[in-house]
Order: sequence, then C-alpha cells, then structure tokens
Amino acid sequence: MAKGQPLPPPTAPDQAPEATDPPAAAAPAQGAAPAPDAGGAGTAAVPPSQQPVQKEEPSAPPPPAESGFFFGAVSRAVAATDAELGPGRDADIVLRGSRLDESTFIQLDLERQDYWESTGATTRAAVRLVVDGPVLHYNNARPWNINMSVRNAFVEERDLGVKGLSVWIGSRLYRGDNAELLDFWPLDWLNALGGGARYDLPSKRTYFAAHAGVNRPLTPYYLQTVERAPALNQPGTANVNLLDRQRLITSFKASHTVPVGEKGGVKGILYGELHQLPSGTRETAEAGVYERLPRDSGYVIGAQISPFTGVDNGHLHLFLRYAGDLAAYGEFGAPSQPAPDGTASGAHELMFTMSGNYETGKLGLMAAGYVRSFRNASEQFDFADLDEGIFVVRPHYYIRDWGGIAVEGSYQAQRRGRVPPPADPAAPGAHPGASHHSASLVRFGLVPFLNAAGKGDFKRPQFRFIWLVTRRDEGAMALYPQDDVFSKRTWEHFFGLNVEWIFKASPAF
Repeated sequence: MAKGQPLPPPTAPDQAPEATDPPAAAAPAQGAAPAPDAGGAGTAAVPPSQQPVQKEEPSAPPPPAESGFFFGAVSRAVAATDAELGPGRDADIVLRGSRLDESTFIQLDLERQDYWESTGATTRAAVRLVVDGPVLHYNNARPWNINMSVRNAFVEERDLGVKGLSVWIGSRLYRGDNAELLDFWPLDWLNALGGGARYDLPSKRTYFAAHAGVNRPLTPYYLQTVERAPALNQPGTANVNLLDRQRLITSFKASHTVPVGEKGGVKGILYGELHQLPSGTRETAEAGVYERLPRDSGYVIGAQISPFTGVDNGHLHLFLRYAGDLAAYGEFGAPSQPAPDGTASGAHELMFTMSGNYETGKLGLMAAGYVRSFRNASEQFDFADLDEGIFVVRPHYYIRDWGGIAVEGSYQAQRRGRVPPPADPAAPGAHPGASHHSASLVRFGLVPFLNAAGKGDFKRPQFRFIWLVTRRDEGAMALYPQDDVFSKRTWEHFFGLNVEWIFKASPAF
C-alpha cells in the first residue's frame, strides 16, 4: 500500500532515553587517598554540591496524525468454468448467497489526509472508483465500454472546534459492520449524496451519528423524460423531465461498547432511517393524459449486538432490521405493484442476520446466515412476496501459516406467493399455476488457499482454487427461463481461480 510521508513520531514513553549516567570520578592524584566507597559502612557522604545533576526528560507528546496521500483497494479477479467448459455463473437463489462464485470486481481508493497543527484538526479527502464486470475478455467489442461508478467523493474533518466531532460532505458509501461470507451490510448500507456528522464521547466507547442524502433512480417511479416543442418557436424538439423527483434519506445511529476482559467487549447499536419522496406528475401511454403520483415515505428501525474477543477477529454479529412502506424496497427500489392509493404503503421487510468468526491454533471457523420476509404493497399474496433464508459455514484448516484448505457448505431456500396460470398451457416452458412456489438448493465447496500475509481468516491477499458443487431441487430449476441451462441441470459444478486483495487507504480514520 503506497503511503505519503508520515510526520516523524516522537519517541514513545517506554523508549525514552534514560537520564545520563553520572560522569566517572577522576583518578586520584598520585599519593592521595582513594575516595571512599559511598555504599560502604562508615564512609563519608558526598556533599550535595558535588553530586551529579540528573536532567529530567520531558514527557513525550502524543504522535501527530499521519499526513499524505494514500492508496487502497478492495478487489477480486476470477477465472471460472462449469463442468462443460462454459462460463462460471452465480447459482444462488436467495438475495445474498455464497461468495465463492462471485465475479471480478475492482475498487480503488485514493485519499489525502492532513493534520493541521494550527487547529488540531485532521481532514480526509476520499475518492473511490468501482469497476464491475464483465472484463475485457468477455467485453472486447470496440469501442470499449466499462461498468464504472464513483462510490466515494467526500471530505471529512475531525476534531475541528470540538474534540470528538467529525463532519463530512459529499458522496459516500455509508455503512457499518458486514456479514463477511454473504458480502453485504445487514443493518446500515447506504449510498449517500449529502452530509453527516458523528460525535464520539471522550471514552471512545460511545458515539452518535446522523446523515441526510438524496438519490434519484432511473426508473419511471422517479423520472420520466418526454419530448416537447422547444422555447420561442425554435425548430425540432426538446427533452423535458416531466417527472423528476428524488428521494431524501436520513439516518440516525447510536453505538455503545461495554469492555469485557482485557481485549474483548460487547457492542450494541440502535439504528433508524426515514425515507421521503415528493409528489409528481407523469404522462400515461396515451399522449396528453396525465396521472398524479402522491407523496410517499418509509422508515427503517434496527438493532445490532456484537460480542467480540479482540483477538484474531473473533466476533459474532447479530442484526435485526425492519423496513416499512417505501423503505422496504431499498434505497433505489420502487413498488411495481403499489397499494390502492398509489404509494408503497403496507410493504414491509423483516430480516434477521448473523455472522461470526472464531480462530484457534490451526483452525478457523466462519459462519453466516439470514432469514428474510418481504411483502409488497399489493393486497394480494403474489409471486413478488417471498420468505427466504440461507445458512453458510466455512471452516479453515491451516497446514502452514501461509496456506491450507477451507470447506464451505450452505443451504438456501425460498417460498414465493401465488404463481399465475399460464396464458397458453400448451406453450413450451409453461408452468401450471399454484398458490405458492417453493425452491431450495444445497452447495458444497472445497477451497485450497494461500495467504501471503500469514494465518487468519480475514488476511488478504488470498489465492484460492475453488471447486463448488450445487444441487437444485425442481423448484429451484423452475426459477430460470426456458432453455437456460440452470433450468435443466440438477447438479452444477463450478471450477474457479480466485484472488482477493484488500489494502486500507487511510490509517487514521
């Protein structure tokens, strides 16, 4: 990880130079009696004026914050195939599944951090660029194109005016603790364009945070662009955003940690969000006919409790999150089947998630899972309504500190609402109607790995060879369109070469 030049830290207190030893006594003149031993009995005391002066060393001040440019990355590269040399694909059927068959992903961080001695404040300017697949080898038609987005572009200051207070403005990926094996943030996971503040109490065990930001997804629920005559009788047409409404999201968070033992503790979090969307007007399929979209809103309430050991990333995260109305569709979602009043009123999502890690000796154990229930705003129990869950466990055995073998097993299941009858029962791929649809699959993976950074389930970079076997039931196969190979295969094999690397950009934040 490239870093800027840090300010030289002062000597730590336990490394401070000791007081200078007293100078050695001069040799007595020839014929003079030797000086008596100060420690012996009956010896004369040395006059105070002749005792060596001990110079008192000043106490070392705390080291200043590191300043400079910093580069970081969270990325992975994947080359994979199935048993028939076709492309390796993600075979999960739940919203957040196993990470073993993920695709290539590149995240680059560039940050500038400065400690301002005149004010005692520290600032951080952060930019994050994310590039998603497909890579050139699957996307080589000219002109080249790339799936790229800016996830961070903000400036944050800390301790300016008030010790423990930090404020930021800009575009920020705003999130808390994650479920590592499922690669998502179950409680707070927002793409914020706005600003926020956080205050840490002097104990550093408690903090309060809040933010407000906006977004505008490119869907007909938020945006409609129409052609209209240009101003002042000019020729041609002009594009006009007839419907253009953005969602305002505010969040609030309180966290407190209770120490347990020398290094461990228990962290508790309370969390909430408010979502607001203004009313608007859009044109229907019939030109000149308009419909009014009412104001909409939603909310999130959640909590987290996380005991941790403070050693070798030992922890257990437990998350509970409930989202109501518009917030049930996520920050970029919208109701495709709204309530009778045209809003997302009545939609809700309830999710319980657990994630943990424990390491001892040559063994490591990671586990994660969730159960989720979602109901849309429609009054009917339809196909979009579902209950689903997953549990995944991945034990590691370290043959050496730099490598070993991991085994992963997972079970996934979902139950959806009513399946409508086919328009033509005789048509190829037609599925009979049903009151509900159930699907499940089991996955098993064998993962030899190399850890250049040494033993540890979270150490990166990590090189992996992956063999992943999936067995679908008939319900899982039915979730795919006609002629999709996943709709025909009960068994699926995934062979992959995978490398994942993580380098944190800023050392102080």
